[in-house]
Amino acid sequence: MKIGLLSDTHGFLDKKVFHYFNECDEIWHAGDIGTMAVADQLKQFRPLRAVHGNIDSNEIRNVFPEDILFTCEDVKVLITHIGGHPPRYNPDSLKLISKHKPDLFICGHSHILKIQSDQQSNLLFMNPGAAGNHGFHKIKTLIRFDVNRKK
Repeated sequence: MKIGLLSDTHGFLDKKVFHYFNECDEIWHAGDIGTMAVADQLKQFRPLRAVHGNIDSNEIRNVFPEDILFTCEDVKVLITHIGGHPPRYNPDSLKLISKHKPDLFICGHSHILKIQSDQQSNLLFMNPGAAGNHGFHKIKTLIRFDVNRKK
């Protein structure tokens, strides 16, 4: 399964996303979508799994939950928007990680691209940074990766 991961679009969807995610089977959005128009464009392009973020409207919050937990190719995935990072997860995320024991923990919010193995929690941490225009970041970032069975 080929995955396109992004976060913090804040209502702006760069057309390059469609090029970078052209071979992806699904798109995952880790919150701060910004507008339903962004979500709709992504859903029309590929199946979308998403969570809402702290800037998202009630309209978006009614469609996308705060956290999602699912399995993809035998990998247990947990996505939330504000998660912290290893070893400093926020308290809510730490509870979710302890309870669900995901293999892959994804969050956004920081606008900082980071992928890190967390040996203590036995998971892979991913934050795709920010793909929108709003924020302190200078470069838009996203992640493409493959999930193949337990890898």
